[in-house]
Amino acid sequence: MTRLGDLERAVMDVLWDSVPATSDGVTVREVADALDGRELAYTTVMTVLDRLAGKGMVQREREGRAWRYRPAATREAHIAQLMLDALDLGGSRDAALVRFARSVTGTEAEVLRAALGAEAGLAGSGPAESGLTDRVEDPRAGGPALDEATDR
Repeated sequence: MTRLGDLERAVMDVLWDSVPATSDGVTVREVADALDGRELAYTTVMTVLDRLAGKGMVQREREGRAWRYRPAATREAHIAQLMLDALDLGGSRDAALVRFARSVTGTEAEVLRAALGAEAGLAGSGPAESGLTDRVEDPRAGGPALDEATDR
């Protein structure tokens, strides 16, 4: 998935924050107006939206002489794809996942446990029953958590 520049991100934030999934989308003028603190020309916003359409980040539909734009995916789907792309950068995916798991807060860890439990059909079970405890298991060996020396 394509990483976004600052202006592209600002435009996508407008779309993600203001366009419900059931909406027909917004016009270039509406996006430009929502970026009120940036003093951008209409044509600049139009160019950014056109580039985002070319990258597959937005969908557009003709309405008269204008286009209406809406996000092609949710913000959460975009972020998840960025995370997956980062795992593909090389090295050990397992080690990167372990390092990530060690860096999340307790609340974030609970969200991950619940999602993994639901995915495994274990929704409602506690961390011990689901095999998800405070230790991060090495999925390659099915055994102990990776230590600092092995997760580099």
